Amino acid sequence: MKIISSRFFLGLLLISNVASAEVASSGTNNRVTLQTLQEKSLQTLQEKSTQLQSRQSAQQWGLSDIEWQKYQQLMQGKRGVQSPGLDPLTSLGVESDSPAERRRLAELWVKEEYQRTEKELAFQREVNAAWSRLYPNALSVSMGNATGIAHDSSGRLALFVREDCARCDARLAAVLADNRPVDIYLVGSDGKDDTVRQWAITHAIPVDRVRSRQVTLNHDRGLWLQYGQGQMPVILQQGENGWHIAAF
Repeated sequence: MKIISSRFFLGLLLISNVASAEVASSGTNNRVTLQTLQEKSLQTLQEKSTQLQSRQSAQQWGLSDIEWQKYQQLMQGKRGVQSPGLDPLTSLGVESDSPAERRRLAELWVKEEYQRTEKELAFQREVNAAWSRLYPNALSVSMGNATGIAHDSSGRLALFVREDCARCDARLAAVLADNRPVDIYLVGSDGKDDTVRQWAITHAIPVDRVRSRQVTLNHDRGLWLQYGQGQMPVILQQGENGWHIAAF
């Protein structure tokens, strides 16, 4: 009887050890499974966050998700080395093989640039006003060159504009804020001084700068057709060999 009891006891002990090992193994597997699920969940959240950021960035530039992905691929390749920091619209436009696509991207770029310039000019006007209020005897400091023409270049500018032209107004404001000597030509004035005078008043052309001849007001008299290449507005710059187009 004692032999049987010992064998029975050993059997129970063996069964208990096996069961404990299975429970321990099950607990380990559960921990591994839980950790794997947590890692996958975190990876999914990160992927969704990246996708959301990409979608928001694409929408800010008026692009589709596919176009934004193409832009990112371009900037990771040769274009990114050649033109680091290039904006999405320019990157996609210069690399596009489709004339229609280039035109669409160019129009998007112009709209973005127009809005950017309008914001900067609005703030520059406030900066100029602040200088006049706070330090009336000091020279004001310009935020930058909004005309897109180098400051170290010499020669007067000639600006061709017409009435009811938002882009013309933006370019005019940029030239005036940049404090460059400029001859302004109003296209379509029909040689009427009152038309030019009223346009100057409406656009707040500084009287003192007109009197000093830093700014002149002129009738177009066909010069735009000769020099403007059909662009409106257009800025010409006087050089050694005559006038040449400096900016549109």
